[in-house]
Amino acid sequence: MPQRSPTVGRVLLVDDDDSIRTVVAHALRRAGHDVRTAASLVELDREMRQSAPDVLLTDVVLPDGDGIDHAAAVLRDHPTLPIIVLSARNTLTTAVRANEAGAYDYLPKPFDLDTLTRAVTAALERRIGASTQPEEADDPSLPLIGRSPAMQEVYRVIARVVSNDLTVLVSGESGTGKELVARAIHDLGGRKAAPFVPINMAAIPRELIEAELFGHERGAFTGAAQRNAGRFEQAAGGTLFLDEIGDMPIEAQTRLLRVLQSGEFTTVGGARTIRADVRIVAATNRDLQQAVASGQFREDLYYRLNVVPIALPPLRDRRGDIAELARHFLDRAAEAGLKRKTLDAAAVDVLEAHDWPGNVRELENVMRRLAALSRDDHIGATEVRATIGGGMPAGQDALPDPGIDAAVRAMIERLARQDPRALDDGSLYARIIGEAERPLIEAMLARHGGNQLRAARAIGLNRNTLRKRLDMLGIDTTTRPPAPADG
Repeated sequence: MPQRSPTVGRVLLVDDDDSIRTVVAHALRRAGHDVRTAASLVELDREMRQSAPDVLLTDVVLPDGDGIDHAAAVLRDHPTLPIIVLSARNTLTTAVRANEAGAYDYLPKPFDLDTLTRAVTAALERRIGASTQPEEADDPSLPLIGRSPAMQEVYRVIARVVSNDLTVLVSGESGTGKELVARAIHDLGGRKAAPFVPINMAAIPRELIEAELFGHERGAFTGAAQRNAGRFEQAAGGTLFLDEIGDMPIEAQTRLLRVLQSGEFTTVGGARTIRADVRIVAATNRDLQQAVASGQFREDLYYRLNVVPIALPPLRDRRGDIAELARHFLDRAAEAGLKRKTLDAAAVDVLEAHDWPGNVRELENVMRRLAALSRDDHIGATEVRATIGGGMPAGQDALPDPGIDAAVRAMIERLARQDPRALDDGSLYARIIGEAERPLIEAMLARHGGNQLRAARAIGLNRNTLRKRLDMLGIDTTTRPPAPADG
């Protein structure tokens, strides 16, 4: 009996759309495959009973059930059958569900026929053994949003790495959501019951990085009054997220490389070896290959981290996702207690035309500001233009910036990184107020042309108190514009 070519085989295509079945079947037959089709799960089962295919292609939403649910059942009887899921539900949840059900691959609709043909060929060549983990229900709270082709590729990579502990390097501009990717990998993987511990390399003084990562013993250095566990210990069993890894000093890179190679570390000033039971996800907004070429980043560490690369696209390269993201942020603002708002079509056009240099983070801030400041329930193009341009609707410039809560949280996180005792020693209120005081005074002085009396009234201080605070904070008022008369 003649042997069939490993790149040509029997394909069963399941989709309730006649036009999709016709077009896909024609493309696969032109590639030499023997193609049968079905329009429902009942027809799929009938075809499987007659003759099992070499590859199964299935839609998710079918008239009599869910194709991903059924894929898991099919794999119980045919564990080596490669299943490729085709879906118009182009979300991270769908990609992860397909992976957990044991699917070989996931292709979002609309897909390129050449891409589909290559996926079928690869499935025939590899014949992978697949997992049969039960399906996890859709979770609308998952943080990654977008149906653009660029985000679909991100979802596919995430879906493939959640079931293993491979090191992941997430790259992308600031504000693209690198930490969200890291959290998704953690929350959807086998370590989700253990801690997710982030550390920002750019926010830690060079001399403290090793102590932050690996911990220190009492007396290891001046000020080390007690033993402190480092981030590797805090993340034991879970995920350690090394944010802005490109800003890590070269000497600390050497120590990190040894830990990644050996899987063990010691605390600063300690002698006992501790096993590093963590998954590493690193992130950077820098070009690490260029940093390697310039001698700022170790080449061997780069290859240790870049096992699975995930490149996050800037928002300007996924404009089709902007409307969905904007509405999501308005929904979150409503859940936080602000009045529910909607966007009209012209407002969406303005959002999609903007280049968003601050990426998704900038869009979120704009939408929260609009949710707080817009008088109408329906947000129009004029308000969006004013907000993006740094202005706000007339008569509402005294309302609070809705991003202040995020700013305070960021201050607390930074203080905790710099000095973990700051959250427990009773100094937190004074520290936060101290950090906010200078920009508040400077902003009010600028707003009132340097007039200290008017600035004091706006802040709620008397003039003498303001002068004392100016002296204490070292704020120079000599270069400000002349104050108008007090009259």
